[in-house]
Amino acid sequence: MKQADAAYIAEISPRTGQRIEAGTHQPNRGRMQDQRTVPDPLADVWEDELEPMLRRDPRLKPMTLYEYLQDKYPGQYPQVLRTLQRRVRTWKALHGPSPEVMFELRHEPGVQGFSDFTELKGITITIAGKPFEHLIYHYRLGYSGWRYAQIIQGGESFVALSEGLQNAFEACGGVPKQHRTDSLSAAYRNMGGRRSKISRVCTTNCVTTIG
Repeated sequence: MKQADAAYIAEISPRTGQRIEAGTHQPNRGRMQDQRTVPDPLADVWEDELEPMLRRDPRLKPMTLYEYLQDKYPGQYPQVLRTLQRRVRTWKALHGPSPEVMFELRHEPGVQGFSDFTELKGITITIAGKPFEHLIYHYRLGYSGWRYAQIIQGGESFVALSEGLQNAFEACGGVPKQHRTDSLSAAYRNMGGRRSKISRVCTTNCVTTIG
């Protein structure tokens, strides 16, 4: 096999193949050296003083550590601020507290409406001296925050959910693309014990596409 063909198969240049065959190839040429070529200016204070300070308070800034060195060792560490900045940044990435992760919740106009049932806490309503068993059906639009509520006699039911939702749609003058409920038993129980149409879409965190 020709040397050029062998180099092609090995995915190296012909010139590299020539150097390998001649024994003059330097594998580490062009790579970063593993050993530090410049002495570490913080070698005497990082592990014994600065890193323990960071472990006690990871919120410390490089400038705070720099000022600490200037106060304790006047004139010994005049040009280490950038080194401190890199060292502290690396240390916090490896050993610092995990950053808070936030996922922004965005609602788009006309996309989602939400339904739930609630009851008034600490308030008893009576009619003719007898407690009135009821819930409040509550509907809101995710984007605008527009709300609708009505009193529902009795407990959760598919009839109560569908009646309240229909009245909410009529009151707001339109329907969203999706309707969401949070584990409502009314979303999957029907009066006859049969699973409703909504229940076949989902039962927990129910999202129904409308239209």
